[in-house]
Amino acid sequence: MTGAIRLEPVDEKNLEPLLSVAVAEAEPADVMPPVAAPAGWSHARREAFREFHRASFGGLEAPNRTAMYAIQAGGEVVGMIRMSRRDEPDAVEVGMWLGRSARGQGIGSAALRELLNLAAAAGMRSVVADTDPENRGALSALAKCGATLREDGDRVRAEISLD
Repeated sequence: MTGAIRLEPVDEKNLEPLLSVAVAEAEPADVMPPVAAPAGWSHARREAFREFHRASFGGLEAPNRTAMYAIQAGGEVVGMIRMSRRDEPDAVEVGMWLGRSARGQGIGSAALRELLNLAAAAGMRSVVADTDPENRGALSALAKCGATLREDGDRVRAEISLD
């Protein structure tokens, strides 16, 4: 892993660097919900990426109940990690993506540990994730951070207790 890992709330100053990493090093389906737009990183899809992230500028207390953070490694934006309130009290769901060049270096685990600290500071007691069994990077990061992993059909559910 190169340099220190920091999480910064996604805002207007880091949104364009985040989009640049997504366009250069990720597929749209890996970094945002599906949208009706031409394939690839079309203008419409880039605008949808911006709006998707701007909807979370208010954090956990905003209407969409999601806090998104730009992951910085060595002072550069390399991906995004988020936590979203769930219906259960004191629980959040985590999601993350990294640009291809940042994968396999321990950045995901370090970012997840930082997010767990933020979740605990926000009063959360449980963090969950839902991923594909083929997503080895996510499964590795979750396991390194103490998640209990349970296969559920074609998905893997992870849970981390913050108690």
